[in-house]
Amino acid sequence: MFRLYFLAAKTALAIAILVVTVRSSMSAEPVHWSRFRGPAGTGVSEAKEVPVNFGEDNVVWKTKLPVSGHSSPIQWGDRIFLTGATAQPDRVERHVLCLDAKSGEVLWDKIAAVVPGESLHKMNSWATPSCVTDGERVIAFFGAGGLHCFDNDGEKLWSKQLGTFPGGWGVGASPIIFKETVIQNCDAEGDSYLIALDRKTGSEVWRTPREAKPRGGWSTPIVIDVHGQPELILNGEFGVSAYNPKTGAILWNCNGFNGRGTPAPVWGHGLLYVVNGKSGDVYAVRPGGRGDVTETHMAWHTDRRGGRDLPSPILVDECLVAISMSGIATGYDAHSGEELWKERLGGNYSGSPIAAGGRIYALAEDGSVVVLQPGKKFELVAKNSVGEGAGEVFRSSPGVISNDLLIRSDSMLYRLK
Repeated sequence: MFRLYFLAAKTALAIAILVVTVRSSMSAEPVHWSRFRGPAGTGVSEAKEVPVNFGEDNVVWKTKLPVSGHSSPIQWGDRIFLTGATAQPDRVERHVLCLDAKSGEVLWDKIAAVVPGESLHKMNSWATPSCVTDGERVIAFFGAGGLHCFDNDGEKLWSKQLGTFPGGWGVGASPIIFKETVIQNCDAEGDSYLIALDRKTGSEVWRTPREAKPRGGWSTPIVIDVHGQPELILNGEFGVSAYNPKTGAILWNCNGFNGRGTPAPVWGHGLLYVVNGKSGDVYAVRPGGRGDVTETHMAWHTDRRGGRDLPSPILVDECLVAISMSGIATGYDAHSGEELWKERLGGNYSGSPIAAGGRIYALAEDGSVVVLQPGKKFELVAKNSVGEGAGEVFRSSPGVISNDLLIRSDSMLYRLK
């Protein structure tokens, strides 16, 4: 009897250890990089072993893309999705691509739309917004080229035209998925709006007007949880706003400091952290208010000078880091807004940084990848280089797949271990 009891207890203990081990392994396994700046849209990966120092020996594969563009790669399972464009004399083809994550092979390349090429800023492209996927379908936005949904095999499921998006800047806002809807920021010069469509059929669920913009808008929304209720947060020309993602109803707005509103906000410590886009104070807002909360919910704001901000900020632990287009990185105390340090990284930056393993990865336009350890003092961990040299331009944001980096230039895609 004792022996049977001992064996049973031993077996139960072994099973318990196995369950704990499996659960620990599962919790450590990074989730899909399913949208611009990862699953939460904040640029933070759960991966712990992303390489810090890397070079040619770390390249798992590199793929020459048949299209050009600046959209950031996204991933679900063994598939990677991105967009691109090819220019013809009288039109521009907008493409959605699917690549095999293990080999880098292009599995399919589908033309989503063929429309005249709208005017662009010299730094923009006809394929800058990133795709979003729920694992069954992938959705891509091309501004005047429309919003398009494909299944995993490249079969088009639906398309929706959302306007002409006038102006000489082009578009940059990426779609996001919230429950059964896909939500798209349609800021433009003049009439602007936010729209939600059924992700399976493309039928309109709600549409909310936004204040007309003198220059347009390029920010991608994030959805946060505020005391059990979702709030969709969207930066813009005049400040940051919150909407009910179920209905489109506006909840609150907080005035910004100096226009553009391109960088996406980040979220942590019960605060939203916002960078304007042009020289102006970086600021933090407590969500959950109603109406104009500029005077009541702005937790702090700190003078920020030094030119344009195109990259979105990144939050790691107690340190908020913002990197200007000219490569000046600034660290702020996330609770007080105190400027902790400011250093020039070298190079120009368009894509947004990401974080993995507690470190920040910032991709410069020339393919340099700076790795920082954020904290009260500036700490440069490594500086690496990706790419084939002159001729490649890196204006997308990196992605993370398992513990590897995905880095895209205008013409190539790299996987680095």
